[in-house]
Amino acid sequence: MQKHHILWVDDEVELLKPYILFMSDKGYQITPINNGIEAIEKCQSNHYDMVFLDENMPGMSGLEALAKIKSIKPNLPIVMITKSEEERIMEEAIGAKIADYLIKPLNPNQILSTAKKILDNKRLVTEKTNISYQQDFRNIMMAYSDSLDHQEWSEIYKKLVFWELEIEQTGEKELSEILEKQKEEANSNFSKFILKNYESWLNEASSSKPVLSHQLFKKKVFPLLKKYDCLFFILLDNLRYDQWRVLETTISSYLNTLEEDNYYSILPTATAFARNAIFSGMMPSDMEKHHSDLWINDDEEEGESRNSQEEEFLKRQLVKNNIDCKFSYNKILNTQQAKWVTDNFKNLLKNPLNVLVYNFVDMLSHARTDMAMIKELTPNEAGYRSLTHSWFQHSHLFDLIKKAAATPNIGIVITTDHGTIRVKKPLRIVGDKSVNTNLRYKQGKALHLENENHVFWAKKPEKLFLPKLNVSGTYAFASSDYFFVYPNNYNYYANYYKDTFQHGGISMEEMIIPFIVLGPKNHVF
Repeated sequence: MQKHHILWVDDEVELLKPYILFMSDKGYQITPINNGIEAIEKCQSNHYDMVFLDENMPGMSGLEALAKIKSIKPNLPIVMITKSEEERIMEEAIGAKIADYLIKPLNPNQILSTAKKILDNKRLVTEKTNISYQQDFRNIMMAYSDSLDHQEWSEIYKKLVFWELEIEQTGEKELSEILEKQKEEANSNFSKFILKNYESWLNEASSSKPVLSHQLFKKKVFPLLKKYDCLFFILLDNLRYDQWRVLETTISSYLNTLEEDNYYSILPTATAFARNAIFSGMMPSDMEKHHSDLWINDDEEEGESRNSQEEEFLKRQLVKNNIDCKFSYNKILNTQQAKWVTDNFKNLLKNPLNVLVYNFVDMLSHARTDMAMIKELTPNEAGYRSLTHSWFQHSHLFDLIKKAAATPNIGIVITTDHGTIRVKKPLRIVGDKSVNTNLRYKQGKALHLENENHVFWAKKPEKLFLPKLNVSGTYAFASSDYFFVYPNNYNYYANYYKDTFQHGGISMEEMIIPFIVLGPKNHVF
């Protein structure tokens, strides 16, 4: 084990001998000195893993030495030690970003505990994470043999995300690889679960099925209108549950999480289908039938034309549910639109419901496919999360969240229409020119698959409430981390799209959607 080197600065250095012997026995190397000036010189010319710094010393005080050392080595952990419990001193030391604060008289175990917490924290956390994950690994694998329902699958997904974020902090590559294999196994079993149950969710009355896209407003959003003076419904396109967990670390400083739930996206897990279902309150074939003036039934699942009627869909859904509610709808595609919404926050408060659709995460996933630089920045899920978090921290949406935190009786919903999955395994598919371009699902006639083992084949789309472009039209959904590639120039496209984030198919990441309700910290419910 690495031997950590600690600089201990105290004008009563002769009294430190028992502590130095104790810490030496525990494997730490201690360099004791008796004044702040020498401490600064030592830090300039030597490497130390940590500094114990006495606050009350003659000549240069501990606080003065702290400021000087921090200017030289800003990342060096410094523990302030003092006899005084005066609040001013504590605040000054904490403001200077000390690692910890100890009050005399000290005891050896207190010193050891502080050193371990600061210097051995990563090793101890890694060891604990390793042991705990191995125990939970067996529990998760055993759960696959049970007959899981939709809620239990949601819990498995959340547990896997929890371990993904924990292991990410340790930097343990071997653990990450084990977890990656376990996620693949989970998605394989989840796909079988969807294949077995999805059609019955749509066609049979049952209390054991999840809330789906077309039921979201009626079952989860409309009831909130009675609870708040003003409700903001914020849809971040393509937001996965793991990305929400990262955003939450920032948002939680301003808003309380009042509800953390989920719903399931319909198939295809593509914007034109899932998002239109949310705002219309209908499945796609019903939209085509009852709102033919709004539904655009072409051969492309992407593009703003397919989602240009969301405001009107929502207006009609409100009328259908006898909800007389003034609302605003804003789709944010660029910085100027985002700024306008934030600048007009006070005016939006006059509406009982405000719908905001942010397309940044969706644009990020597409840019990652098309731009080498973005792909370099987001080589995996951790990079994708990091870039999403960075965007949020510097976004006008974050400014809006801060304003909401100071507003009484306001509710904030954060959700999405579908997630994405990093695809890795190509599947050959053949179809005519009318087949859509999405890599995770295909619709059209004359579809032929080389291998159907990893595909949900919907030969009767009407049973899934999906429109057909022609009498013989069918749908094919890729499961787990597979993606469709045409035989023409197969190797090129298989390599080009491998490790890109895609949506439209069946996976936990695409279908299990976070639904978060937030409120101001000072509001009592």
